[in-house]
Amino acid sequence: MDVTDVMTPREDLVTVSVPGTRDDALEHLRSREFSSVAVVKHEDGDEAFRGLISREALIENPDEDQLALLVEEGPTTTVGTSLEELASLMRETRARRVPVVNGNSLNGIITITDVIRAIAESNVDGEKSVGDLATQSINAIYSDTPLHVAERELRYAGVPYAMVLDDEAEVTGILTDADLIAIAEIVEGEEETGGAIAGDDEEWMWESIKTVGNRYYPTRNVEFPEGTAADFMSEDLITVSRAKTARDAARLMLRHDIEQIPLVSGGELVGIVHDMDLLSAL
Repeated sequence: MDVTDVMTPREDLVTVSVPGTRDDALEHLRSREFSSVAVVKHEDGDEAFRGLISREALIENPDEDQLALLVEEGPTTTVGTSLEELASLMRETRARRVPVVNGNSLNGIITITDVIRAIAESNVDGEKSVGDLATQSINAIYSDTPLHVAERELRYAGVPYAMVLDDEAEVTGILTDADLIAIAEIVEGEEETGGAIAGDDEEWMWESIKTVGNRYYPTRNVEFPEGTAADFMSEDLITVSRAKTARDAARLMLRHDIEQIPLVSGGELVGIVHDMDLLSAL
């Protein structure tokens, strides 16, 4: 099986064209369940693929309006590439979506969900134990963490989830970037950061929130409702044991529309199985 068997072909893809503005991309990312949109350029009757614009790029560059300056270059693949080769490319680059190209022409896009579906449907190998695939380090936050602080914690941690712990350090749920995206409101045209950054006298001040290392993480064009991580987390946890296979986990991810599953052993949380982890089964 190769990428053409599972990719979304060009004729079914939603694209935006350069020159254009961020609103062109925002329209699709807001109204559809997309995490990115392909960018093309039309010239002399030909279409050339220019890259992808992700939701993260729009959030992290609130002052940039030109599509051409928001395009992210990333890995690509070609027709005939096997799913095993693609899975290796995704693991190495941490890319969750890979355009399928022929020179400058866009043939389609394949996502990590497409590969997970192939594993779930037994089209590729998926018999490896999730105990051998899981990530052992676990990201966690306190249940009473204000939502805007929880959002930043996920961003700085560089993972799409946080296990939510109560006063006894017991797991009470999971908060994911999908949960945050569902309730976030993107606000355009703000000139000031406003109240998004806590003051020194506030209980939940995040010290040096505006800089981490030498990088600035703008969140001024994203607003979150009042509340805590516990108010918006998913309480009904889907879990797997070490004995389950990658195929078992893939089927659970598709059935429940999730990207990671806690790994438990003897009732204890011992790891996280990400969809990216399952690619190692191929």
